[in-house]
Amino acid sequence: MCRNIHTLHNFEPAATSDEVHAAALQYVRKIAGTTKPSKANQPAFDEAVHEIAHLTQHLLDALVTSAPPKNRETEAEKAKARAAGRYAAA
Repeated sequence: MCRNIHTLHNFEPAATSDEVHAAALQYVRKIAGTTKPSKANQPAFDEAVHEIAHLTQHLLDALVTSAPPKNRETEAEKAKARAAGRYAAA
């Protein structure tokens, strides 16, 4: 489940609110142990996603680095190459 959580810090352009929300959703799904909560748990699940996304955005806004921003396309290509190597060996 958490394979969809990607590094969001130090990219140009900065992470979008959709990316932050998607990461929060994946985190809550992992912690809760479910991808679809019951109706009784839906409000708590949604609140957790909202709060974690909010805190994640604050974290990203507060982080500083002297490293140059990463390029999304370059990082995606690197990830594909790593995955190809990992699955080719299997």
